[in-house]
Amino acid sequence: MKIAVIGGAGYIGSHVARELLDFGHEVFVYDNLSSGLRQNLFAEASFAHGDILDVQKLDDFFESVKPEGIVHLAALKAAGESMLLPEKYSVHNITGSLNILNAASKHGVKYIVFSSSAAVYGSPKYLPMDEKHPTEPENYYGYTKLAIEQYLEWYGKLKGIKYAALRYFNAAGYDIKGRISGLEQNPANLIPIVMEAAAGKRAFVSVFGNDYETEDGTGVRDYIHVNDLARGHRMAFDKLQNGAESFVVNLGVNSGNSVLEVIKATERISGKKIDCRITGRRAGDAAVVLANPALAKEFLGWQAECSDLDTLLSTTWKVYLELIRK
Repeated sequence: MKIAVIGGAGYIGSHVARELLDFGHEVFVYDNLSSGLRQNLFAEASFAHGDILDVQKLDDFFESVKPEGIVHLAALKAAGESMLLPEKYSVHNITGSLNILNAASKHGVKYIVFSSSAAVYGSPKYLPMDEKHPTEPENYYGYTKLAIEQYLEWYGKLKGIKYAALRYFNAAGYDIKGRISGLEQNPANLIPIVMEAAAGKRAFVSVFGNDYETEDGTGVRDYIHVNDLARGHRMAFDKLQNGAESFVVNLGVNSGNSVLEVIKATERISGKKIDCRITGRRAGDAAVVLANPALAKEFLGWQAECSDLDTLLSTTWKVYLELIRK
């Protein structure tokens, strides 16, 4: 299948592009390189430098490629920033997504796989969180993801585009085979922040609260290896192409690791001491967030294969070691 990966030079996008290439798809990457990197591009995939806010360039791209399917990964994703700059997130995430949907509709795209987020759920009402969990996002970033899911549903009804919305939990790790090495720029997630501390790029790691009702008092999150995520995208296309109706599904593990567990395991794997400093809780942070991935297993035949903590951290540390060697 001809598949356009919008945001395909980014951290997750590059892994998705690699997975699709490995399974024989013809891949076309469209990225503005604001956070994506040229080193994350593959020679087998065509690349177009462009922004989803540039309607004409986006239209030209769809016209030249004529993709049957697209992966939509292009978005701003810092939850905290979204609460301070909602205008920025409205333009990039919502307007940009509508531009993609309009281009997809105009050019006859049949399938869309959308990078959604567990942020659409908000604070857990029960654990593990399944797809029937109430969607009550507590930050504007999460709201934008939910809004885009709703636009997809309408375009599905009105334009016949079939879609899969994949609700990620916490993406982490790097390609098991070591084929992707571009580091995330200005990371806001725990594992890359801890890796930067181990590599000497930052002085310390802030731990936001150690008085939660968890085993060590720090927050617990469900981490999923990016190779497992990428496989989920490829399997979503297979399902849609084989006649499935549009669907929404969680991609997670239903097991979690605390902040301190991640830090201690990184110290063990890297051999580096990490300075961690306890600060106050952040507003909206839940004690525990866990996915229920049962639907993904039942419907897609998908389950995590390499999302254990040691694999997550060791594949990441191999990439961050280059910081030290430089």
